[in-house]
Amino acid sequence: MTDSGVTRDIAVEVRNLVKSYKSSFKRQTFQAVDNVSLQIESGEVYGLIGPNGSGKSTTMKAVLGLISPTAGSCRVFGADSTRVDARSEIGFLPENPYFYKHQTSAETLRFYGKLCGIRGKKLTNKVNELLELVSLEHARDRRLGGYSKGMLQRVGLAQALIQEPQLLILDEPTAGVDPIGSREIRDLILKLKSQGVTIFLCSHLLEQVQEVCDRVGIIFEGKMVNEGTLEELTEIRNQHEFIIKNASPALVQDIEDLIANNQQAEVVRSGKPRSSLEKLFIDTANEQKHNKKGNKS
Repeated sequence: MTDSGVTRDIAVEVRNLVKSYKSSFKRQTFQAVDNVSLQIESGEVYGLIGPNGSGKSTTMKAVLGLISPTAGSCRVFGADSTRVDARSEIGFLPENPYFYKHQTSAETLRFYGKLCGIRGKKLTNKVNELLELVSLEHARDRRLGGYSKGMLQRVGLAQALIQEPQLLILDEPTAGVDPIGSREIRDLILKLKSQGVTIFLCSHLLEQVQEVCDRVGIIFEGKMVNEGTLEELTEIRNQHEFIIKNASPALVQDIEDLIANNQQAEVVRSGKPRSSLEKLFIDTANEQKHNKKGNKS
């Protein structure tokens, strides 16, 4: 329990957040965030989605303590997010992280580690551990100028984890990354979740959000318009779905006849389930890699 009476079971608490900006045009006030509230439990992955200009980034910046609320409050593990000590719990990956391209990934992580006060053998071990975590140990001595977008995002994730934060905030973590790189980052997010790291992410890639998030908030024109678990948000309440394996044509016909004899129920859709294009692409690429290795051996 903290001095504010908030337990560490709540990682992020945003209460009635309002953020307004003064416009030079006719001295009007623009309200970027309008009375937004959300709560993120420790150890969960929370996704905030919405169109461009909806207030996602402003909300995220308030949680990071980069901007002060016009009204309302943001707390991180019970501490006011505007306090410097609250930020020691947070790792942040911006949408387009900037690195010195003449440095290697190992040098970059050592640089950020020293900024966080880590030195000596502890820093060396931490750099090695993070490069292995993000699968970049093979490229540790390659200059970042030769890295792909996906590799740079993984370097960004590693630097965000250098001080072992309990809360990781990710802004469009797979923006501009190809499907295979995107999958690797998503797998890493799930791995971090399994280690107890709380993750707050903004993304416009809805399939990504659906795969990794426990709960989702939908923000539109500065207002939180919907929030809940994926099951709560995506279920179609007046429909039921059955997926049957190895069903004979006779069984399928019996089911269709049974439904047809019911005055209220109707078949909305029937046929074989489909995979996603992304999964097809990744499976095909992995199959080609496997076949290539097999031919070499």
